[in-house]
Amino acid sequence: MERPDSDFNRLVRTLQWVWLGAAILLVGGIISWIIHLIRTAWELGDVPSASIGVSLVAIPIFLVLVSVVLYVFWGLRSDGRER
Repeated sequence: MERPDSDFNRLVRTLQWVWLGAAILLVGGIISWIIHLIRTAWELGDVPSASIGVSLVAIPIFLVLVSVVLYVFWGLRSDGRER
């Protein structure tokens, strides 16, 4: 028999969802900003090499970051139970 969640547990779960959503929005915003920089450089006839160089490094790093956040979140949500 499972115990009902306390107010504190519900607050922690809510904060976990908020943190997960904020991480996804942050990474999505950074990736869209980098893509905007590349498109702006292309439209202005500038050499987009700096923007492309930054994006080749930054986008995979932020995708790995959000993947780790999702993995940790999934582990916390499973609450130590077998999947």
